[in-house]
Amino acid sequence: MAVAAATASMASLSMRTSPFTEFNGLAAAAPSFRPSMPASARPVALREALTIEASREPTRRETVKTRHRRLRKKLNGTTERPRLAVFRSNQHLYAQVIDDTKQHTLAAASTLTKEIREAIEDTAGPTIDAAKKVGEAIGKICVEKGISKVAFDRGGFVYHGRIKALADAAREAGLEF
Repeated sequence: MAVAAATASMASLSMRTSPFTEFNGLAAAAPSFRPSMPASARPVALREALTIEASREPTRRETVKTRHRRLRKKLNGTTERPRLAVFRSNQHLYAQVIDDTKQHTLAAASTLTKEIREAIEDTAGPTIDAAKKVGEAIGKICVEKGISKVAFDRGGFVYHGRIKALADAAREAGLEF
């Protein structure tokens, strides 16, 4: 009797189908119990062709933003040690000292300020010489306002070239970081 029950349950298992029965080459051997649905009654999402997009490489700006977000998780400007934030565009270079607790900009300098703009030569964009002038200016402004220690926020940019020149000039002007 136990053997008969076991064979009956095995027979019922073989009649069951998985949802993938149609795709595994056994469609003729195992009948599908789902009634077929006419194409006009199917939802629109099933009738449309699937498009597969290849993953693309992130742009330079996106990688800079990603690095800056990762850096800002750890770096924060306080009243005692404000943040020296640097931004570099193709045309200009900006530096500002920010107190993040009060959300105030304490000092700022860029290639757009009149003194620096007159001191640098007209070029297609900021050069290392322009970065040094911006670093000297921001350092001088901070020392005048009594700020000696800052946390350097390179803004997600790699620390070389213009960013390094600005940082070195700011250190020579009297800032510690």
